Amino acid sequence: MSKFIFITGGVVSSLGKGIAAASIGKLLEARGLATTLIKCDPYLNVDPGTMNPYQHGEVYVTDDGAETDLDLGHYERFTNARVSHDNNITTGKIYYSVIMKERRGDYLGKTVQIIPHITDEIKRSIRKVAKDRDVDITIVEIGGTVGDIESLPFLEAIRQMRWELGVGYALNIHVTLLPYIKSAGEQKTKPTQHSVGRLREIGIIPDILLCRTEKHISKEEREKIALFCNVDKEAVIEASDVKHIYEVPLALKKESLDDLILKRLNIKSEEKDLKEWEDVVVKRLRNPQKEVNIAVVGKYITLPDAYKSIYEALVHGGIANNARVNILKIDSEDLEGKNLDKQLKGIDGMLIPGGFGARGIMGKVNAVKYAREKKIPFLGICLGMQIATIEFAKNVCGLKDANSTEFDKETKDPVISLLEEQKHVKDMGATMRLGAFSCQLQKDSHSFQAYKKENISERHRHRYEFNNVYREMFEKAGLIFSGINTQKDLVEIVELKSHPWFVACQFHPEFQSKPERAHPLFRHFIKAALANQGK
Repeated sequence: MSKFIFITGGVVSSLGKGIAAASIGKLLEARGLATTLIKCDPYLNVDPGTMNPYQHGEVYVTDDGAETDLDLGHYERFTNARVSHDNNITTGKIYYSVIMKERRGDYLGKTVQIIPHITDEIKRSIRKVAKDRDVDITIVEIGGTVGDIESLPFLEAIRQMRWELGVGYALNIHVTLLPYIKSAGEQKTKPTQHSVGRLREIGIIPDILLCRTEKHISKEEREKIALFCNVDKEAVIEASDVKHIYEVPLALKKESLDDLILKRLNIKSEEKDLKEWEDVVVKRLRNPQKEVNIAVVGKYITLPDAYKSIYEALVHGGIANNARVNILKIDSEDLEGKNLDKQLKGIDGMLIPGGFGARGIMGKVNAVKYAREKKIPFLGICLGMQIATIEFAKNVCGLKDANSTEFDKETKDPVISLLEEQKHVKDMGATMRLGAFSCQLQKDSHSFQAYKKENISERHRHRYEFNNVYREMFEKAGLIFSGINTQKDLVEIVELKSHPWFVACQFHPEFQSKPERAHPLFRHFIKAALANQGK
């Protein structure tokens, strides 16, 4: 039977509960325990698939095609857990399930209420993941902040689970804030006291406090927090700011958090360190031997979370090449003029990520043209691959009106068009080509050199695809179709014959990259960018 760790947050949002959960998973895996992680999101959307990135940030896609919260990306990057549709529980999913049961008559004769029906459905969903994964510990992160009305059913559900599971089978970790007031020169514990007080009003007593702080917590402050929050002194854990998120497991290890968790859950395990993680990941992040400048040309640049997995995968590619990756975030709308030299001066490589909608498209087309003509290493992802083919059609094949039917339904040359299976789709949620699909690689290609194998599987999230009508024309003009989904004859990867490293893929390789195991395309992209320096 799995044991459970419930993680809640207080005071303010964006305290890093997801990183904390992932780091705890990493610590426990290092001790030989199998873990899985769940994110409970309190919004009414069934999933974030239809949300604007400015509202929600990145949509993380799993192998089984679930559109999920970006924290699930942290879970997979830090741990060996493979997440799925069930690992992201939303209020929308819970209510939808309960309402469907009510319509079927499952609750016949009963009044359907938040308690017990909604809370029971939440508990059932959490237990299902733990049972299906057959793990030692299930880590459950509750989204939002204590005091939010939307989170209350989830908090009530974990309160009930803690009582039902009994001593030694569950514990509560509360992530809170210790703000430093510069004018007073003091670290304030009062917000943490109020947050824990609010949690206790709900009936949840935290076992461990993870205190986010800019400054070191003194012995006196620890004692004060322990006294007023009714926790042991050893359970007041300093979670101070670090330069790189991959240092967090080491910082929490230093605080003996893994020992404390195992003690509270009555689990005996070998004492193990994180030496490999520290040597391969953290030391290279702290002291890289090289440096490289990568331009990311996108339309959601002002929001860091919109391209979270992209940025992390670039960092992983840097780690693999012992290099610091300086990411230059460039708004594609700023490249719609003709003079790109000023904005793109000094770059060693260019990446164009995915996205939707016509805004900023011409800026991306101009950026691809710049990378192609200047022989700058280029990686296009999803929409980035589609833009690469549009630019090639316009400026190499002479198809001046070439476009995607997403942006111009009446285009004379629809080199990118709606997938056949999408033509009769009316609902927007969870209807794209989603999840893992196979791809066969051409052996004499950059992609094959990166993967070192002929058949791969990658995750997708798109409605539009390269139009095969133009394949022969493009091949004659010098475009290589180096990756094909043979089941449906869909183009997955294109490369340029006359370019040192120009690769664009329809899938999202960033979703399968890890700090100690960079994705092959990102590893080789950064390698090519380093080789391009000075040219």
